[in-house]
Amino acid sequence: MQRASLISIGHHLAVAAIAILAVDVGFAGQAVAQDSAGSLVSNMAGFGAGLPALISNNGADGSTSYSLSLQILALMTAITVLPSIVLGMTSFTRIIIVLSILRQAMGTQQTPPNQVLIAIALFLTFFIMSPTLTTIYDTAAEPYLNGSVSAESALSTASGDMKKFMVMNTRKDDLNMFMDLAEKGAVETPEDVPLTVLLPAFITSELKTAFQIGFLLFLPFLVIDMVVASVLMSLGMMMLSPMLVALPFKLLLFVLVDGWSMTVGSLVATYAV
Repeated sequence: MQRASLISIGHHLAVAAIAILAVDVGFAGQAVAQDSAGSLVSNMAGFGAGLPALISNNGADGSTSYSLSLQILALMTAITVLPSIVLGMTSFTRIIIVLSILRQAMGTQQTPPNQVLIAIALFLTFFIMSPTLTTIYDTAAEPYLNGSVSAESALSTASGDMKKFMVMNTRKDDLNMFMDLAEKGAVETPEDVPLTVLLPAFITSELKTAFQIGFLLFLPFLVIDMVVASVLMSLGMMMLSPMLVALPFKLLLFVLVDGWSMTVGSLVATYAV
């Protein structure tokens, strides 16, 4: 009996200890949660106080200045759309398409590789766009960095310079087609053409010109393929690949006429800057 009573007392003490421990843990958890919440609120308050707000201030002369955070946000947004700008507003599209068609016409498979073609297209794009980019820097970027003009004025000036380049290198038929589709009236200057109309017209014109140049480049290599195939058929060498035999003659012809200089020079000469 004494042993049973001792066991019962031990059970009651264990239950009581567990209950006290649970209450202590509950109070401790609540205190920790309150402390964590308080520290989180204080940290967020400090973080918010240390981070400039996304605000814009209007100056006395009517200009608008933006906080550093808003400028960084605009810069990151511009970086994300930079590939689209390079593809859609410069000479990159025409050059890379012509070089790709040239490689296919020569039958060299992956020579030059894609990285080399992209590098050539980028360097030629910088060369062709250098007058326009220089004008944009002198009239828009440098005055904005010096604080003499507002962001809206700099952006308007830069877009006007880009519009001049795009209008000079866009076919009138394509531009008129998109103007009619958008139900826009006649414009007096290139700056008056909206970008929503000019961008698709410029890309369409670039694609058309690129395929025309590619067709002219493809013809001499096609003639070599046909001659080699006819000779092999007449000799009864039907198991020998005409493309394999024609490749040395294509390379020889391309080197003798200085094909790279002719192709690059012709591409650059097709642009009006």
